[in-house]
Amino acid sequence: MSLSEEQAATLSAETVVVASGRPPRTRDQPVNPPLVLSSTYFGTGPLGDGDRGYGRYSNPTWDPFEEALGQLEGAELPGLLYASGLAAVSSALSLVPAGGVLVMPSHSYAGSLVMATELAEKGFLELRTVDITDTDAVLEQLTPAEGAAASMLWLESPTNPMLGVADIRALTAAAHDAGAIVVTDNTFSTPLVQQPLSLGSDVVLHSVTKYLSGHSDVVLGALVTSDAGLRATLLHHRTIHGGIAGPFEAWLALRGLRTLALRIERSQASAVVLADRLSTHPGIAGIRFPGLASDPGHERAKDQMKGFGSILCIEVAPVGGAQGLSGADAADRMIRALQLWLPATSLGGVESLIERRRRHVAEPVSVPENLVRLSVGIENVEDLWADLEQALATLDG
Repeated sequence: MSLSEEQAATLSAETVVVASGRPPRTRDQPVNPPLVLSSTYFGTGPLGDGDRGYGRYSNPTWDPFEEALGQLEGAELPGLLYASGLAAVSSALSLVPAGGVLVMPSHSYAGSLVMATELAEKGFLELRTVDITDTDAVLEQLTPAEGAAASMLWLESPTNPMLGVADIRALTAAAHDAGAIVVTDNTFSTPLVQQPLSLGSDVVLHSVTKYLSGHSDVVLGALVTSDAGLRATLLHHRTIHGGIAGPFEAWLALRGLRTLALRIERSQASAVVLADRLSTHPGIAGIRFPGLASDPGHERAKDQMKGFGSILCIEVAPVGGAQGLSGADAADRMIRALQLWLPATSLGGVESLIERRRRHVAEPVSVPENLVRLSVGIENVEDLWADLEQALATLDG
């Protein structure tokens, strides 16, 4: 491909995201990788290293995206693309040995929690959930006074949807001392904002559906590691369990990835403005955003992130008087009144999305009923603010 590891290491991420994964610079080659639609490949005799063989093993359209993502995360190896974020979660959880202990944030992506809970209920592993922002509590779960030490520490920082920030360096070091593998879900931050491998993580997970593809038109996942043994194990799991990406989706994801730096720059800047204004709005009972100096995760985020992301959460205040709305009902009314923000699940697209998270039955009950997650897109920030203002005004007396 176009960039070697050495070249990528000398360039900024904003350049790598555009330059990586290009075809060779030979006459009449296309500038962009082509879409390859084939279920099998020519070959005779036994398959060797580098042979594609069959469409479940490999596809030339996966390669450019996997190379680009690996280089963006600072990995020594290409990433692995999966059919969905949960397919990547499943592959990562397969690294927990039978009967092993998984330590996972009590607030994290609901799909990861549900999958881990179901594995625990079937006896495949022991699940310990913990407030990932409480370093001492996590350390206690990694090596408890009674019971087995952890086999895997699952990190998500900032967490979904509570935006808690973990001390990734301290926790990965402690997990390794306990003999545990560390997997970090970096979906919210993207490699342009945070690189968990450089903070000690063994495997990084992405829902490519979100920021990396960035246009709400594909469902994909990915894993990245610099450990050749772990990568081989994960690749085997993907091949045998069949969680492979479609080539057209992979092609779309790489096209979307090219604008990641610009999208992140715009959405992060807008998120800071909106968080600042919402923090003083009388209709908001609370706000969560690491970019605010008042946020409990602010200092940690400053230390290990190159920004604060584009997700913020608000708790809509209940409405008294004749209307008598609970916080959850007020949040639902506010969302229905929006004209520009789109009420939908998911995040990380060019459009601004909003939803009350407890409408999902799988969301932990510790998530407040009135908590609303905002995924800030790339629209004009004043237009976004005006829409929020008018929607909140519908809750007045």
